[in-house]
Amino acid sequence: MATTNWGTARYEGLGKDGKGHVSTQSGALENQPYGFNTRFEDAPGTNPEELIAGAHASCFTMALSFALNDAGYEDGVLDTKSVVTLEKDGDGFKVSKSELTLTAQIADIEEEEFAKIAKGAKENCPLSKLLDCEITLEHTLNSEFAVG
Repeated sequence: MATTNWGTARYEGLGKDGKGHVSTQSGALENQPYGFNTRFEDAPGTNPEELIAGAHASCFTMALSFALNDAGYEDGVLDTKSVVTLEKDGDGFKVSKSELTLTAQIADIEEEEFAKIAKGAKENCPLSKLLDCEITLEHTLNSEFAVG
């Protein structure tokens, strides 16, 4: 099974004075502003690294959800944050790291099994495979989770 999705970006003006807008196929983002000021200053809007962080957190979390279900677990809560680091690289910049921090509530799972499943999800989610950077994972597991 293959899927395709698209996004668009328009940048008017050049360099620091330029202003951009990004949109996605689903409409979740529609003409969302981005530019130098949203990337390196505190202006309202988004930036590519924020979008990558959200995409990586959601991709990893979904991959982990499916891996846990495949291992026989039926319910739980997974909360993931991704912090993406952009740093100077010669004359340009590069994404050097995505730090995943996971808090999970899964009933009746042992820490060792959970850590193994989470590591596999980190290594095998499609965006982890796409990113050419260091990817770390820290997790907190509450296996005493009561559903209902």
